[in-house]
Amino acid sequence: MANLKEVKQRINSVISTQQITKAMKMVSAAKLRRAQDKIVQMRPYSQKLTTILTNVSASAEGAADIVYAQKRDGKKVLLVPVTSDKGLCGAFNTNIIKATNAAIQEQFAGAEISILPLGKKAYEYFKKSSHTVIDTYFGVFQNLTFETVRDAAEFAMNGFVAGDYDQVFLIFNEFKNVATQIVRTEQFLPMAQQETEESNATETDYILEPSRAYIIEELVPTSLKIQFYKAVLESNASEHGARMTAMDKATENAGELLKELKLMYNRTRQAAITNEILEIVAGANALAGK
Repeated sequence: MANLKEVKQRINSVISTQQITKAMKMVSAAKLRRAQDKIVQMRPYSQKLTTILTNVSASAEGAADIVYAQKRDGKKVLLVPVTSDKGLCGAFNTNIIKATNAAIQEQFAGAEISILPLGKKAYEYFKKSSHTVIDTYFGVFQNLTFETVRDAAEFAMNGFVAGDYDQVFLIFNEFKNVATQIVRTEQFLPMAQQETEESNATETDYILEPSRAYIIEELVPTSLKIQFYKAVLESNASEHGARMTAMDKATENAGELLKELKLMYNRTRQAAITNEILEIVAGANALAGK
């Protein structure tokens, strides 16, 4: 059985850890509120922009005229895994890495894979792989703004137009609530079928100035950048939710461990006192026997 000093040191260590996890939970809760507000405000805007794009392009000559909707053979694929810069958020980062590896091995087996990691954890993992890794944009979460994310989106879009990539996929955690994050593998380019050729699109009579072609030319890149930014915001909110949940669970576990350690401390202390009493009684009996 451990002595009193060792148990006391363990108790103090667990108390310190519990204080840290409590503080991290509170920080994550504050960040989550801001991140959740951003994604809640972004979703209606993104959906409305997609609806307008669907209606306008459905009434145009066809999606074949949109360069970002061109279908290709898929021999060159760019994957964009979105993770966090830090750990201590449960399986948040691990799930994205697993999903990316599964996509490489199953969905894109035999294709030439390039990876555009967003988040330090994704970069640190995939830089050790044999795939081509673009290391320019993994620090987007250090200053998360639309302008920062837009640069990464434009890199993927320009690469698709130039023929460097036949397909681009976003792999990220979609935010549902604090305890639930859903891993999504979403096609970014070429544009999804429902966004360009949806036969059931609601017919809306738009007055377009200066021309339909100009509007589509301007609207499509904007819509794609918003879609890209939305995925990053989803991941950002999911990260704080996952970290808040993980730290809450860690705090609870620390509390349970403290109960066990305090019980062990009391038992050890009681045993030590009992031994001291026995030694005193034994000494007194020995003196009495003389």
